[in-house]
This record gives sequence, structure tokens and C-alpha cells, in this order.
Amino acid sequence: MPSRRPRRLLRGAAVAAAVALSAAVVAGCGDSGGLLAAGATPTAISPAKLWPDLRPASSPAWPYDVGSTETVKGVTVPGDDIRTVDPVAVVRAEIASDPADYGAKGTYHETTDRMKSCGAHGGGARCPLLKPYYRDLTGDGRDELTLGFRLYPTNQTALRVYTVERHRLVQVLDDNDAIIGVELAGRTVIVRSPAGISGYEYRTTWAWDPEQRTMVFSRDEFLRTGRLRHHRTPAPAPAPAPTPTPTPVLTPSSDLTAPTSTPDPGPSASAGAR
Repeated sequence: MPSRRPRRLLRGAAVAAAVALSAAVVAGCGDSGGLLAAGATPTAISPAKLWPDLRPASSPAWPYDVGSTETVKGVTVPGDDIRTVDPVAVVRAEIASDPADYGAKGTYHETTDRMKSCGAHGGGARCPLLKPYYRDLTGDGRDELTLGFRLYPTNQTALRVYTVERHRLVQVLDDNDAIIGVELAGRTVIVRSPAGISGYEYRTTWAWDPEQRTMVFSRDEFLRTGRLRHHRTPAPAPAPAPTPTPTPVLTPSSDLTAPTSTPDPGPSASAGAR
């Protein structure tokens, strides 16, 4: 069985690009959303080819399993009907063929222990096997088997696709990854994985290649899936309105009454005696 390797390439560069994009989005938080003039259209410029004398590489720097096939030993396919195959037996056959990963000191040793609790065709609280799905992914009119099972104690999930060739069960997709979800779209398998940045995820697409007779890697995307989380500076709270000071009302009192006029005493008595 071929060695299983991480399926992601150049994630660091993609994450750096996303960080730059996030900063641009945060800077534009105050945009009202109206239409803005883009200005004059720039003149198209052809791409500049860098280092034209550089010797091209003859082999990839990173070994990437674009596709592989393997006959599953010890599992029969009655009537060439893949629906008659026991998914539990398929996973146990992989475990038996790969002691380096599933042995007592292997990376996924706990998966081996949990498989002991799986009932017929799966089931059980500790069973790592997920629900199997059947769909024609090769275009030959017959269903393929898509299997998933958890790889304990890691945070990874194993994704496998099997078909029937010459009365034998053949594995045509082998992928281990941290998985958010898996989708079957037409004859492709789409794997969604966390990107490590809020609002983004990786999507890897695998498609059937009739020449290689296997599912091959066809697209790897780094996509925005939701609203970015960023903090806005809260607007200052409005200052409380000043409380009006009431105008004092003067209340009449004994000190503020108008003075009483004094009557004229008239001519004195001595004047009248003359």
C-alpha cells in the first residue's frame, strides 16, 4: 500500500494572501455600498516572464499522489455487485494490510481498537465507520462505493472510493485529511477542509480519469465561505443633554412689600391760633 501523505500544497502562501485580503476588507468596513466610479480603464499589459533562462525542473519538489489503484485482498464481490460488499470487512482489510499505520505503535492505532466494536455493516457508538454511499462515479452505469471512517486519535478522516474490475474490489481513491464535509457532484468527489482562517476553507476536487482508471486530483481551491470576523471601534456614546436650571420665582414676603405712604399732618396748631 502506498504511503499516505498530506494532500495540501503551499497552504502558507494561500493563508498569507487571505490575511492581506482580510486587511483590505477590514479597511473598507465603512463603505456605504453604493456604486463608485472605477476611473479610466488601464491599458492591458501582457505578463512579464521572469528568468527566461532558468532551467525548468524535471520532477516535482513535493510528491503528490494524483491517483492510485489497489486491489483489496480478502474481500469478494458476489455477482460483481458492490452493494453486496461488507464495508466493515473493507476497512478491516486495509488495517490488516498496513501495520505501520494501524499497528500498536501506528499513527491510527486507536482506529484498530474501535473497529472491534463495529457490528455487521457498521454501527455502534465507538465504531469509526461512517455511512457508506453508492453512486456511479466512473460512468460505466454501475455504482461505486464511497467510504469514510475516522482515524483515531487524530483529527483526520479517511476517504476511500472503490469500484469493481474483473470481479475484484479495487480502491480508486485514497485520501486522509481534516474534513469539514464531503460532497458528490456528478462524477466528482469534493472534499472541504478547514483553512485555519475564519471565513475560509479548502476545497479539493477528485474526478474519474478513464485513462488511468482512477480518481485523480483535478482542482484545489482556497475559498471564502462566510463573513470575516473583525472588530470595529465603537462610536463614542453621545454626551447627556444638560439639565435646564429652573428660573427662580420670587415669593412675596414682609421684607419685599411696598412701603406705606405717610399722611400729611396739615397745618400746625400754632399757625391756626394766629
